[in-house]
Amino acid sequence: MERVVVALGGNALGSNLHEQMTAVKTTSKAIADLIEAGYEVILSHGNGPQAGMIRLAMDELNQKAPDKYPVVPLSVCVAMSQSYIGYDLQNALREELLSRNIIQPVATVATQVVVDPDDPAFNHPTKPIGRFMSQAEAEKLATEKGIQVAEDAGRGYRQVVASPKPKEIIEVDTIKALIDAKQTVIACGGGGIPVIKQGQHHLKGAEAVIDKDYCSALLADIVDADLLVILTAVEKVALNFGKPDQKELGMVSVAEMQQYAVAGHFAAGSMLPKVEAGIQFAASKPGRKTLITLLEKAKDGLAGKTGTIIQG
Repeated sequence: MERVVVALGGNALGSNLHEQMTAVKTTSKAIADLIEAGYEVILSHGNGPQAGMIRLAMDELNQKAPDKYPVVPLSVCVAMSQSYIGYDLQNALREELLSRNIIQPVATVATQVVVDPDDPAFNHPTKPIGRFMSQAEAEKLATEKGIQVAEDAGRGYRQVVASPKPKEIIEVDTIKALIDAKQTVIACGGGGIPVIKQGQHHLKGAEAVIDKDYCSALLADIVDADLLVILTAVEKVALNFGKPDQKELGMVSVAEMQQYAVAGHFAAGSMLPKVEAGIQFAASKPGRKTLITLLEKAKDGLAGKTGTIIQG
């Protein structure tokens, strides 16, 4: 049985509560297809819209009544998003599996991920969270709330926060125990709750959001997965994306993909983290592969029929 870590992108979850409840039903069908086909699946997911929504809501409460509602750290917002995304996702997947007469427990693990306090990302916020805004609205919000904003891949403006690289997954033994108990595990949601080690035992929340693709690559390595599947909004990774000479990539070696990344073919805020995470995992051990494709094409991609596959 092949072990697969599946990193769900934002299109698999929606942008708000209503969209999410609808989206996870479709997502669960695609994941159930993989389980039914015999793959051992571990799930991770993004949380950009959700963490941003929670943060803004908490900030508004704080501004209305600061004595009653203290400032909520971003790490806590990530923890909240892990729980409510996991709640919707595990229920939808459980229901879909039972409808197919598959008895497969599904569990969400609130996952802490260690980051380096000296990571340069803390001085250069780049990770977009929350909803899209016009430039005027974003600049107004930046002035009023003291946040940083940036244009996001031509789709509008969003708040940006620090995105340090993941170093260690704290709950890895719990995740492994659940996998060994034949449960489908949802872990490292939103890239994990970012924490910094202090002293001998203390973990302090960090004001950041970890990229879920980098964390998924780390998770896949630690649980000794055979495949990392990064689900996104395109069927295949492309060179010269959006241009007349666009070229889609099928089977690509680690070395080739590294050359394309260095040449600047992939946007820093969208495809580049996926490609870099895919390279990281595929290069980590002989025989490992990364698939980047659409949610609905995941099963065909694993069968080698579509998607971009990075291999050593």
